Amino acid sequence: MSQQPARAVQNYLSSHQTQSDLLELEQTLNEAGTFRFEPLPNGIFPAALALQEDYEYTGYSNAWVRDNVLVAYGHYVTGQMEPASKCLSALADFFVKYQHRFTDIISGQANANDPMQRPHIRFNAEKLEEIDQKWAHAQNDALGYFLWLYSKLCRGGHLQSKDLHRRLLGLFVDYFHTIRFWEDEDSGHWEEVRKISASSIGTATAGLMELSHLWDEKPDMLGESRDTCGRFDWLEDAITRGQNAMLDILPEECIQQDPLKHRKYDAALLFLIEPLQIVSGALADRIINNVIDHLQGDYGIRRYLGDSYWCADYKTKLDPEKRTEDFSDDQSARDALLSPGEEAQWCIFDPIISIIFGKRYQQSGNELDRNKQVKYFHRSLSQLTNENSTFGPLKCPESYYLENGKYVPNDITPLLWTQSNLMQAMHVMKRTS
Repeated sequence: MSQQPARAVQNYLSSHQTQSDLLELEQTLNEAGTFRFEPLPNGIFPAALALQEDYEYTGYSNAWVRDNVLVAYGHYVTGQMEPASKCLSALADFFVKYQHRFTDIISGQANANDPMQRPHIRFNAEKLEEIDQKWAHAQNDALGYFLWLYSKLCRGGHLQSKDLHRRLLGLFVDYFHTIRFWEDEDSGHWEEVRKISASSIGTATAGLMELSHLWDEKPDMLGESRDTCGRFDWLEDAITRGQNAMLDILPEECIQQDPLKHRKYDAALLFLIEPLQIVSGALADRIINNVIDHLQGDYGIRRYLGDSYWCADYKTKLDPEKRTEDFSDDQSARDALLSPGEEAQWCIFDPIISIIFGKRYQQSGNELDRNKQVKYFHRSLSQLTNENSTFGPLKCPESYYLENGKYVPNDITPLLWTQSNLMQAMHVMKRTS
């Protein structure tokens, strides 16, 4: 890489990398604020921290349901239960506050084809309020992530579900069935053109499966919802439909014939393997190999081929207010800015691949798995900002993009989602070293 990592990381990468070296590196990163999250008093995490004034246009001081769940999950797996539980409880409060988004679609009073009528997945973090701005809220994956981790925390005894939250869980089942999520076109992980995506279907299915486990293990926690909604059969039916639909599409992301929707490779599919663990074995291998062979770059991993978000010289080509606006209805103008091969390379994926191979190594003892774990952990560390960065050293970018012919971190630095994934990769490395 042309950009040099901070000195402490460089020393680690060039050392023998013993357990002692790893612990020393972790201490250095902690002291540098690499793993600083700073949730709001209500428990919600903004998408990014300490954005400079010039970068407020990004809107990343707001909160996304998806990012919050995955940041909370990073805290959960590293033993930090209090912030994880507080975050999920606050998200549940937000959904309860606007539960009419669920009930109006279930009853037919609202049109699910209008994304603004769906449950909002981007909101004001401080006030737990919806934002009066057009946005691509049709994101079944975000709802699935919430249901998945909320149910998991309840199963583990880390979260005591309130009565209002219990009724909310039943609404998720009704809502997913009403919109027929297994064949619903949504904007998915990247908030873009609506399509039938394996990554969204799989995430929603994982959430429903975790709710089913909660239902089996702790039926009393769900109180009257099990009886009043009569949803248990619907829940199991939705899981079956979701699994079948997902498997019909994988290892691709979307198999619709419309060229604007069809997508063979998408790095979001990695999340079905880790952390959701809904895909494994040979199918997981095909997804990983597709990402490595077709999306991996020298600086990170592309979300998908043809991704125009933060393409080369993005800040020159688009005014600030245009860079992060809602492109879900028509992104042809933005796509016209992209030259092939100049997609942004993201930093959220390499840690996930390291985690996948690290967990495999724990099971297999195969040195090939260990080598891949180390390789992608090193790539993740190399993505941290250097001492000369305007964002400061050892920060986790959202992505690297081409600016005047050189790959540099984009303005969303540090991104908490990246921090969480790297923190988890570090956690697994300590367990396998």
